[in-house]
Amino acid sequence: MTFDFDGWRTTQLKRVETALDGFIDAHSPASLGTAMRYGVLGGGKRLRALLVLAACDVVGGNCEAALRAACAVEMIHAYSLIHDDMPCMDNDVLRRGKPTVHVAYGEAQALLAGDALQALAFEILTPDDANIPDEVQAKLCRLLARASGPDGMAGGQAIDLASVSKGLAEAELKRMHELKTGALLKAAVDMGAACCMAASHNQKDLYKNLGLYGAAVGLAFQVVDDILDVTADAVTLGKTAGKDAAQNKPTYVALMGLDAAERYADELLMAALAALDACCLPNDAALRALAIQLVKRQS
Repeated sequence: MTFDFDGWRTTQLKRVETALDGFIDAHSPASLGTAMRYGVLGGGKRLRALLVLAACDVVGGNCEAALRAACAVEMIHAYSLIHDDMPCMDNDVLRRGKPTVHVAYGEAQALLAGDALQALAFEILTPDDANIPDEVQAKLCRLLARASGPDGMAGGQAIDLASVSKGLAEAELKRMHELKTGALLKAAVDMGAACCMAASHNQKDLYKNLGLYGAAVGLAFQVVDDILDVTADAVTLGKTAGKDAAQNKPTYVALMGLDAAERYADELLMAALAALDACCLPNDAALRALAIQLVKRQS
């Protein structure tokens, strides 16, 4: 039977959007909730959330835990974009086809909105809910914290800012992207798998191969981002095009050229699909489709 990826994605996106809408209170003090909602709701591919849900599906995990994890990952991603767009970082004015949060609400409110989203992400991972075991809650928090901190997204952003107008070797560029972008995408897969409590030897092998899949798609996403920054326009991207070159940032296109970067993205896609092959799962169609969509996307 052919997998209806579009139908699956539509259903999952509706679940995530509804849950996010419920988690982010519009009535937080001094319009803080309004800025938070502006930065999260009604935009974005929700790729990280979809990876959580697809990974949970293949291991037969706790669906409630996975939905909370999907929303938490999206909140962390949104907080990182809000801060990344601010004048002290990339100073960007367009995100997801609309003015960035600091443009719409001011720098101080944008900073607070990002801070609040980061805290809220961990709050929703730890409900007073007997349906989600404490061990699962703790593991989800640990995975997300590690992917967000100095050995993940924040560390990668620090390297990025320190590397403007400087050349990076391929290994250094790979490390930067693995942290800045890849860590959170890999964590999404790992968190989906962590929603299952099974710990047999076979499950450990499965988690290892799912991790390899997550690492490959995480790096591939950034390689494609580097390509699109050169080949797409701002309307298509929903954000400022060509800003990497304008800011003299290190990218895969700058390092190896457009054709080689495109080949590398395809190689990473093949590595991701090979990792799924090694999992020997009968229900991995969503993960496969997500990897293909990620590499072949136009925005």
